Amino acid sequence: MTSPNESLARLHRQTGWTLRQFAQEVNKLGTERGTPLKYREPSVHQWLKGHMPKETVRPLILEALARKLGRPITHSEAGFPPPPAEESSALPSTVEGLLDLGRQDMDPSRRSVLGVGLFSVALTVPNWPDVVGRMEAAQSGETQRIGLPDVQSVIAMTERLSDIDDQFGGRTARPMAAAYMVNTVAPYLRADAPESVRKAMMAAASDLCYLTGYMAVDEGVHGTAQGYYLRALELAGASEDHLTFCTTLRGMSVQAVDVGHGAEALRLADAAAAASPQAGPRMRAFLAGQQAHAAAQEGESRTALRYIGEAEVAMEKAESQSKTFGSYNPSSLAYHVGQVRYELGDVAGSIASLKESDRLRPSAFRRTSIRYLSMLAERQLEVGHLEAACETWGRVLDIYPLVQSGQCDRSIAAMHSRIRPYLKNHTARDLSERARLVTPPSLLPR
Repeated sequence: MTSPNESLARLHRQTGWTLRQFAQEVNKLGTERGTPLKYREPSVHQWLKGHMPKETVRPLILEALARKLGRPITHSEAGFPPPPAEESSALPSTVEGLLDLGRQDMDPSRRSVLGVGLFSVALTVPNWPDVVGRMEAAQSGETQRIGLPDVQSVIAMTERLSDIDDQFGGRTARPMAAAYMVNTVAPYLRADAPESVRKAMMAAASDLCYLTGYMAVDEGVHGTAQGYYLRALELAGASEDHLTFCTTLRGMSVQAVDVGHGAEALRLADAAAAASPQAGPRMRAFLAGQQAHAAAQEGESRTALRYIGEAEVAMEKAESQSKTFGSYNPSSLAYHVGQVRYELGDVAGSIASLKESDRLRPSAFRRTSIRYLSMLAERQLEVGHLEAACETWGRVLDIYPLVQSGQCDRSIAAMHSRIRPYLKNHTARDLSERARLVTPPSLLPR
């Protein structure tokens, strides 16, 4: 006979949830991870009575409790046995952590690591003083010795991977980035080198980690993305690379706001701004635009409008756009204006801003075009402009076959769902029929 799980019961009491609410929160996280669940009150009752939840469900229970209680919840605190070694919450060394993440991405059989797709609000994000200059010393004594040409090759490869990501999506580029990280970059980080070269290599590796995390967000594997982002922060701090440190925090804020965690998004955006007191005008616009979006999602209208005003002033002062990934341009700013307007209830204004963003966006950014045009179409439909929405979605279908992207797949699936009630309309029916020709069967409505 099993004994009641008093630890889990105590946490349950702290949440104030009913059994039904507890089950709903776990089910919601299952959907977020891509594995829908249908738990109900009897299952939760059994957990509290001591029956052990499935191993695949335990991370969801811990995350649900963490989100509600606002602090990390460990397996032991919830009365669960320790997780397998490779899922331990103990922070691995930076290089070992990179290797583990990269190997998961390279090997499809390892992508089922529990919780890999789950966004964690209990993630411990280091501050700049905590990571600056602090990383395990490079392992010397190996036969390999690196120099600046090796650093330059990593920088160049990261730029090429970023270009591929922009044009064809993260599903195409991320496995290449992971293989390059495991087979080339990680050994470089362990190689013997002069201090200046070692720091430059860590900075280059930090950029690559940030990019790979960004691509993991695209595919919807949010836990993996957070892992890459943490490694990017560690490497940026170790190399004293303020730019990538702030860019990564800002990327983590974008991830949080996109999955609906506005408070966490605002905290991360504020942390990015605080870590870059000497930011130039383009960087300030880059950060303030994200602060504005996060604040608007939290309903903080005055704060959001103040930040978007700062972003607009900073963008006017900015010099010509940098060619490196992570740059911020007038199209990006128009998108943020649109997001702020939408979150604050101005749907028509958000439509105008998204149109301006589209007008200013370089054609090479295919994935971004699909995502933001899809957003524009959804909002056009929201205000009753069916034919305009169909025209915009038609432009999405022109680009979609060229891109391999989880975010774009989700946009197309949403299009099918939203257009379905209007199929008696000739224009909507034509769009639906055309869309079915380019949509993978798994994304079609059942």
